[in-house]
Order: sequence, then structure tokens, then C-alpha cells
Amino acid sequence: MRIDLLGPLSASHNGRSIMPTAAKPCQILTLLALNPNRLMTKADLFEELWENSPPQSATTTIHTYIHQLRRLIDRAVGDQPTGSRDILVTHRSGYSLSHAVTDAQEFRRLCAAGTRASEEGDHRLTSQLLGSALGLWRGPMLPDIPLGPLLGLEVMALQDAREAALSRRIAADLRLGRHHEIIGELRTLSNRHPINEQFAAHYMVSLYESGRITGALQEFQRIRRLLIDELGVEPAPRLRRLQEVMLSGGQPLRDPVLTAMA
Repeated sequence: MRIDLLGPLSASHNGRSIMPTAAKPCQILTLLALNPNRLMTKADLFEELWENSPPQSATTTIHTYIHQLRRLIDRAVGDQPTGSRDILVTHRSGYSLSHAVTDAQEFRRLCAAGTRASEEGDHRLTSQLLGSALGLWRGPMLPDIPLGPLLGLEVMALQDAREAALSRRIAADLRLGRHHEIIGELRTLSNRHPINEQFAAHYMVSLYESGRITGALQEFQRIRRLLIDELGVEPAPRLRRLQEVMLSGGQPLRDPVLTAMA
């Protein structure tokens, strides 16, 4: 079974869709797919679907949704030995999903491998692995699925992991001297995340190393004004140090202390 979560939800088996038409069965399938081979209790499902106010019929309704999902899986499985009860497993206190491959799993695996490569100083491999991880995203995550409390946390965690992977991949590209290549990407990120100091630092380094010193210093002033106006704080010490180095024209900006902002 293939389930894609890093964008609109997509679920299929043997090339046949197993996507429910109703919203709440989709929520259950999504929650199970984000926690493969892990028990999700009925209490978890109640919280996700109804927060703190499950109806009296909640248990019966959950059973109905699980039955609908199993029927879709059985249609896709056909006469194969692995049936829906082997894939959508019933436990005493809840359910788990097995025999499923998801893009979220692959994203996490590639991020972990990219982090290891970064820690080992292999910047080319870091960029390659994290670039592949980021390429799995097909847009905003699950825009077509209602997000209850548990799914909301799962989505937030993956979005944070995406942002961290992007920052680490950019840092690797900077160390590889790809300043010209990523200026456009960093300009877009600066516009989309105007008070993100990591992206601002990367953009400053990219501009500076491309000979655009004035632009780099203007980027510092831009984010400084926003941080003061919106949050009432000055930029972090590392970002201020980056400005100082640029003003002095001294220490090379490939120094890990200055470029390793991820």
C-alpha cells in the first residue's frame, strides 16, 4: 500500500485508490499512516475526530469508519493472501496500519541520513540527501484533510522538519560555494519567512560571497527592523556577528561559526 501525505492525501494499493470519500475516515487513515505499525487507541481517534466532545455513538461510529476503510482495501487487494485485516489491524484498545509505505517515512529517513552526512562533514552528500527529502513535498501538507488536535501536531512537526532540512541543505550548498545558484531561492525564502533568522543569514552569506555586499547589509537591516517592530527583540548574536564581519571585510564567511546557522 502506498500513502502520500506530503501534499494532498493519496492512498492506493495495486494501482487502485483506497481513498474514502468522507472526511472522518480520511482523518483516521491519515493518522494511522503517519504512525505506521503503531497502536492508535480509540481514545486517540476520539480526540482527533471530536476533540473533547465525542458523541455517545463514538465507538460504533469508529467501527463503521474502520469497516469502510477495510472494504476499500479489500477491493484493491483482490485475492492476494494479505487481506485488509492484516493491513488495518485491530487491537483490543485500537488499531494500527501495517504493510504501508509513505512519503513521510521516506522523508524522515532521508533527513536522518542527511543529518549524519552533515555531522561527518560531507556537504555534497548532505545537499543531495536533503534535496531528495525536500523533493518529496508536493505542496502544503494535507490541505484537503480536516486537522484535529493529533493531526495538527503531526503536520506541525513535519513542517518544522522540512524547514530544518531546507536550512541544513542550504548551509551545505553555501559550503560547496553554490552562492550564485541559490540566491533566487533565498530571496524567495526571505520574502516568505521574513523574520526567519536562519534564512536571512544564509541569504546574507550568499549575497556577500557573490560580491553584493550592500545587498547583504540591507538584508540584515530589513530583518532587524522587523524583529524590533514585531517582536521587540534584536537579531541573535550570530546574526549580528555576521554583519560585523561583513562590515570589516575580514574573516571568511565560510567559517563554520558564521555559516552553520542551521
